[in-house]
Amino acid sequence: MKAVVLAGGYATRMWPITKHRPKMFLPVGEGTVIDVIFEDLEADDRIDEVFVSTNERFAETFETFLDDAPYAKPTLSVEETVEEDEKFGVVGALAQLIEREGVDDDLVVIAGDNLLSFDVGEFVDFFESKGTPCLAAYDVGSRERAKSYGLVQLDGDRVVDFQEKPDDPQSTLVSIACYAFPAETLPDFETYLADGNNPDEPGWFMQWLQDRGTVHAFTFDGAWFDIGTPESYLDAVSWYLDGETYVHENATVENSDLGENVHVMADASISNSSLERSVVFADAVIRNADIRNTIVDEDTHVENLDLSNALIGAHSHLE
Repeated sequence: MKAVVLAGGYATRMWPITKHRPKMFLPVGEGTVIDVIFEDLEADDRIDEVFVSTNERFAETFETFLDDAPYAKPTLSVEETVEEDEKFGVVGALAQLIEREGVDDDLVVIAGDNLLSFDVGEFVDFFESKGTPCLAAYDVGSRERAKSYGLVQLDGDRVVDFQEKPDDPQSTLVSIACYAFPAETLPDFETYLADGNNPDEPGWFMQWLQDRGTVHAFTFDGAWFDIGTPESYLDAVSWYLDGETYVHENATVENSDLGENVHVMADASISNSSLERSVVFADAVIRNADIRNTIVDEDTHVENLDLSNALIGAHSHLE
């Protein structure tokens, strides 16, 4: 069995902190978002190879990461894009990867910016028990939030209807970017695209498959974070820290009040300040400041300011 970790997005909604780094490398606790997925895939003996699908802009960054990482399975597979408007779409990129890498085995596909509370091995168990295309589904608990995703309706665990980003959601159960495809269905990617269908949203492809055969849904409780905005990233950090504070051993904190869900990275310096639900990147300096719901990128200086719901780019100087 093969796996693909989708990591080709440009995360423009999180610029400037993701302008020069993949959002999958944003830290969560002692690791990164994508580390959680790699660890699950590395531990599953059924998966013998993991393709990391990224773009030309971030290829070197991923090469460096994988060279230093403790994972044996991942290899890089680069799509020929350097800007957002050049992207092939998720389905188009998957079809190209399948052809480029000669994939002819069962395939698991996971978005690298997903933070999941279940082990990927549980999803693979489900997929093997069904032998059909499968997706993971999660109840977001809000009809307004459901408008942003592919909505699934089930009969037991079989998908009977699929709506991509509906204006009037009839439920709150949505498909997340975690899929599995039997080897015999891989040629369907090319058939789907050749018919002129939407190459971007994988939900349209799953609906196309569901109209022609059986698709099953793996539902789970717990948590799921689609890290595509500063708010969703802070939500993921807060869930992971669970009210605690993480301060790197090489960071300096003096005369400061660090509240819940604060992550301070290496060589950051905080003095005479108050922080709550915020992330402070390496080498940042914060003095005499009140910081709430804010991301402060690396090598940034913040002094004598109150900031809330802010996104501060690297190498900035604010006072």
